[in-house]
Amino acid sequence: MSKKLRELKAKKATLVAQANTLAAAAADGIFSEAQQAEFNDLKSQIEGINRQIEAENFLIEQGAGLAAGSGQGNFIEVHDRREDDPTRGFRSFGDFAQAVAGSSIHGARDERLNFASAVAGFQDRQAAAPTTFGNEGSGADGGFAIPPQFSEEIWRLALGEESLIPLTQNTEITGNSMIFPKDESTPWGGSGVQVQWQSEAVAGAQSKPIIGTNTMVLHKMIALVPVTNELIADGFAIGSYLNQTAPDRITWKANEGILFGDGTGKPLGAMMGDSVIVQAKDSGQATQTVSSANLSNMVTRLLVGELKNAIWLAIPDILTPLEGLTVGQYPIYLPGQSAANAPYGLLKGRPLMLSEHASAFSSQGDINLLSLKGYRTITKAGGIQTSTSMHLYFDADATAFKFTFRMNGQPILSAPVTPPKSGKTRSHFITLAAR
Repeated sequence: MSKKLRELKAKKATLVAQANTLAAAAADGIFSEAQQAEFNDLKSQIEGINRQIEAENFLIEQGAGLAAGSGQGNFIEVHDRREDDPTRGFRSFGDFAQAVAGSSIHGARDERLNFASAVAGFQDRQAAAPTTFGNEGSGADGGFAIPPQFSEEIWRLALGEESLIPLTQNTEITGNSMIFPKDESTPWGGSGVQVQWQSEAVAGAQSKPIIGTNTMVLHKMIALVPVTNELIADGFAIGSYLNQTAPDRITWKANEGILFGDGTGKPLGAMMGDSVIVQAKDSGQATQTVSSANLSNMVTRLLVGELKNAIWLAIPDILTPLEGLTVGQYPIYLPGQSAANAPYGLLKGRPLMLSEHASAFSSQGDINLLSLKGYRTITKAGGIQTSTSMHLYFDADATAFKFTFRMNGQPILSAPVTPPKSGKTRSHFITLAAR
C-alpha cells in the first residue's frame, strides 16, 4: 500500500468516525439543522476522498501492469510487515500503555503508535499525521486505538463468567443502529398467522402476520481507569492492572444496564420493562424469609420452554435461607456443584448467580428468575477504543486511561404473555415481591 493511499484511508476513517459520533449524538436519531449541515459536509468530504482513493488504486494497478509486462521480471508488491502483527509491535498491553503515557506526558511519540487498530470499523491504520496523536497539547482529547490483539483480550475478559451479555440475544453491528422485526402474537391468540383444521373441499380461512419493527441505537459506556505514574513505569504491572480493572468495570456497567437501565442514554433493563412479572409472596409470609413455594411459583410464571435458558440472580445474603429449603427430604438448593456455568451451585436445577445488582434481602428483586434469551442486545463490532489524559488526575500524579464501548439492549416482549388455559401470565423475567 502506498503512503498516499494509506494517508487517504486514514483520513477517511477519521471522517467516518466523526460522522458516527455525530449520528450517535442526534436526538432520537433525528438531526438538528446544524447537525444535518455538519453531516452533509462530512459526507461530501468522505465522497471526495473515495474518489481520490479510487484514482490512487487505479494508478497503482496500472503501474503494476506496466512493471509486469515490461520483461524486466515479476512484479513484487511490498508492504510493511508490522501491519500483519495484531500487537502492532508491542510486547504486551503494558508496553502499549507505557508508550501511550509517554506520548501524553512527555510528548515522546513512539513510532509503533502509528500502527493503531481499526477506526470506526475500518481495517486501516491511523496515519502518521500529528493531528492523530494524543499529546500534552490536546490533553483529554488525544488518544490511541488499542492494537487488535489487546482489544480482543480485554473484551473477552469483559464477556467472562459474570457477564450477562453472552446470555442475551446479542448482535454485533458495524453501524450505529439496527432494525429488528417484532411479532408478539401467540399460536393460541386470535391475531397474526393462524392455523386451522380444514375439511375437504372447504376454502381455508385467511390470516396475515402482524409484524412491526423495533429500532435500537447504540449507547456509549466508559470505563475510566486512573493509573499512577509509578505503575506506568513498570509496563508489566500496568498491563496486569488494566487487564483486570477495565473488564471488571465494563462488565458491571453492562450488567447493570441489562438488568436495571432506565432506557435513557442506556439500555432498558429486563427488570424495568413492562414484561417483568412480580411474583407475590405467600399468604402471611414473614419478613426476611424465602419459601420453597416462592421459588416454585416463580418457575410457574416463566414462559414454557424457557427454563432451560434461565438463571437465578440473587443477593448473596439469600444463601442462608436457601440452604434450609427442601421438598420432602430433597434439598432445593445444591451448593458446590462443579459445573463451569454454575459456580454458586444449582437452585431447582438451574444455575444460581450471586450478584450485588440484586436488591437487598427481603425486598423486591432480591431473587430473580431470568431467561435472557428474551432480552436483545446490540454491541459495536470491535468496539473497544481508548484514550488517555495526564490532566484529569494531574494533582495525583496519575494518568487516566479511558475505555469506551457502545451497546444497547431491551426486552423483546412489551408485556407478559397470557396463556390459553391459565389465568397466570408468563414472561422471560420473574422477580419475587418484598416480604
